[in-house]
Amino acid sequence: MPASSTRPRVMVVDDDPLIVELLMTRLHFGGFEPLKCTDGVSLLERLPHVRLDALVLDVNMPRMDGFTVLSLLAQSGRLKRLPTMMLTARNQAVDVDKALSLGAMDFMAKPIQTDVFLRRIRRLCRRIPVPAPEPQQGPAEDHWVID
Repeated sequence: MPASSTRPRVMVVDDDPLIVELLMTRLHFGGFEPLKCTDGVSLLERLPHVRLDALVLDVNMPRMDGFTVLSLLAQSGRLKRLPTMMLTARNQAVDVDKALSLGAMDFMAKPIQTDVFLRRIRRLCRRIPVPAPEPQQGPAEDHWVID
């Protein structure tokens, strides 16, 4: 995908490679430019270098779970500019409440229905205009993937 793509950019953060591949494919064919990270630490390292329209975040991941990521993004003020969906196998009411109280705008349980997932991602991408980040030193944002 060219760097000048007008497709909304959606970052998928999940440690399960099969889930990541499934979501990346669905997002691509749904008209989005998907990107991926495999855990919360990688996301936080990469976030200053990319422009995103939405974030899809798993809860259970190594190194840093999704709830901790949400909390750190909220503390930094970034969560206000980054519409976030929690997508997880954990679908107890306490998990939903925790995600929403930490600032997630949506919560979806796995397994997903593709049409519902894509509609909800489109809705997230319309919520908040996300300005491009300030230029920083470091790797180019175009097409590198952190595994």
